[in-house]
Amino acid sequence: MSNPSRGGEIVAYYLVRARPRKEPIVELARRLSAGEFLPMRPFGRALTKALEGANRDPATGEAVWEEEDYCSPPLAMERDAVLDRYFDGLKVEPVDRGEGWARVAHLPGLWEVRTDSSVRAWHPQSGFRSGRVLPGWGVPPCRGGP
Repeated sequence: MSNPSRGGEIVAYYLVRARPRKEPIVELARRLSAGEFLPMRPFGRALTKALEGANRDPATGEAVWEEEDYCSPPLAMERDAVLDRYFDGLKVEPVDRGEGWARVAHLPGLWEVRTDSSVRAWHPQSGFRSGRVLPGWGVPPCRGGP
């Protein structure tokens, strides 16, 4: 694994796997859509981009995505501020930049965004759950990573 430097900081990349919590997953979609995590420093932009591009693994029921991080233990600030509210069983695996996205690109998306600005968030026990979100959802149209 290479750990590139960015502005003097060491950047690590991780393939993240976690089980979405049933009730809060639609809330997470709404908060992502509203850009609520973007101002969180230093991780808000990277976290938002990663979660918007998250995929789901039907074999395990987990959400999967690649995320960049700058601290140890991995994703400590992100977990405390956001991730532990919406996911259980979070696991990280060190990867090279882009490797995580490449490994999950064949999987279906975690989010289904509709033309009426509603989103359906996937949950392993109940399938897709619907909820209204604000315009401006930034999910990339293809699954190569954000």
